[in-house]
Amino acid sequence: MPNRPLVPSLDRRGVLRGSLAVSAALSLPAVGAAAPAFALSGRPRAAWGVQVGDVTASSALVWVRSDRPARMIVETSATESFRRSRTWHGPLLGAGSDFTGTTPLYGLPAGEQVHYRVTLADPADPRRTGRPVHGTFRTAPARRRDGVRFLWSGDIAGQGWGINPDIGGYTVYEEMRRLDPDFFLCSGDNIYADGVIEPSVTLPDGRVWRNVTTEEKSKVAETLAEYRGNFRYNLLDTNLRRFNAQVPSIVQWDDHEVRNNWYPGQILDDSRYTEKNIDVLAARSTRAFREYFPVSTLRAASGEGRMHRVVRHGPLLDVFVLDIRSFRNANSPGRQPDDATGILGAGQLRWLEQELSRSRAVWKVIAADMPLGLVVTDGATDFEAVAQGDPGQPLGRELQIAELLRYIKHRRITGTVWLTADVHYTSAQHYVPERAAFKDFAPFWEFVSGPLAAGQFPANALDATFGPDRVFVRAPDRANVSPMESPQLFGEVDIDGDSGELTVRLRAQGGSVLFSKVLRPGLVGQ
Repeated sequence: MPNRPLVPSLDRRGVLRGSLAVSAALSLPAVGAAAPAFALSGRPRAAWGVQVGDVTASSALVWVRSDRPARMIVETSATESFRRSRTWHGPLLGAGSDFTGTTPLYGLPAGEQVHYRVTLADPADPRRTGRPVHGTFRTAPARRRDGVRFLWSGDIAGQGWGINPDIGGYTVYEEMRRLDPDFFLCSGDNIYADGVIEPSVTLPDGRVWRNVTTEEKSKVAETLAEYRGNFRYNLLDTNLRRFNAQVPSIVQWDDHEVRNNWYPGQILDDSRYTEKNIDVLAARSTRAFREYFPVSTLRAASGEGRMHRVVRHGPLLDVFVLDIRSFRNANSPGRQPDDATGILGAGQLRWLEQELSRSRAVWKVIAADMPLGLVVTDGATDFEAVAQGDPGQPLGRELQIAELLRYIKHRRITGTVWLTADVHYTSAQHYVPERAAFKDFAPFWEFVSGPLAAGQFPANALDATFGPDRVFVRAPDRANVSPMESPQLFGEVDIDGDSGELTVRLRAQGGSVLFSKVLRPGLVGQ
């Protein structure tokens, strides 16, 4: 695949609203300093970078944030010179959206590199514009032989491990950028709204981890402003902003965008929170999420307002983005013999089955924000994910997954691969009915990767209901191992255009490929 031009990193001249305390070791948007003449002139700045999301063969969404009211203008071109360009007039950015905005692009050429630049204009005087911010991305291919390659991971700024200027910040994003994927799938926990970022943390070996800190990260997020500040925090990192300007994203959420292990209707028993109603907190986080990520089904103009969606990436790949958080029932021991709500909700399950049946893609990646056969607990008696440790016939949330797996088998839907993060280690599970208590399904693979910038944890136990075999695992032997002590983790999927073979590589920061598996198209249970 052709190399993309590098996007210059931002300097420290921006003047942004909000209270921040940052290190001079990183090139972060300047805060609290005297405003330079350029900013004082009233020209808006886009110091938080640009992002592109949900790219298809003909469309994409471009995101930006201004430091003041501004009109968003996007130009696209086939070349860096922008000699022949197309102009897209975007929304007015104001306080109601925290000065963020998204502009949809349509009618793009398939399988081509698109260069774009975002300019912010003074609403009162369109001639007064800020300095353009540049980015680039590839549209999905129209031809099968072009192939597809993407990365996935999750879990960012968790367990108190934030942006550390001593190690260069989130350097894993720079490593991923250099791999030049077609897109990045973030499998949830984009933020840790319930996690405080302290100025420093002492490691077990006596070394000191230093964090960039902000006011919004000094407590758990409850207000809309605090949730917005959590999403802004990660954009302080130069590596992430450079990555966003080159690699489009497909983003979903999990629990930490709101609070650990949350479910609809929950009333918190947590002294850190003055707002105890989780639905109120979730609504605030959803609004901030919509403001800070370019997600096609969350755009206010779309009227849909949902996280789950299908992103079609050419004839080889459809990505089915699940929302395992918004429609689930309460966490429980998970032993009920009848459970129509489950972890997806009845409506999302029907949607997924219908969309899988309609898909003509060779590979159907099911992007789940939680694993299927790994036992994830919530307290002493309840369970957070699907599995609940009982190796027998499906019970509780397992019933819904059993229905889905049965549907996939009986409709002869091939090419399903499950990708997830959540558990803060990397592994590969192969599910086959011969080992399972529930046998009415076709074999499939589930791959886990992460975290990107959070603590690593020991491997979870397996639940035998769907017959998983842990073919590979890389996990520490103690909890919350910092990014300074162990390399961060991400996965790579490479679909060959000639053979149609899908190769999964589980990678560690530093260039190591820990595990690789090749899957052949049209076959079941490889």
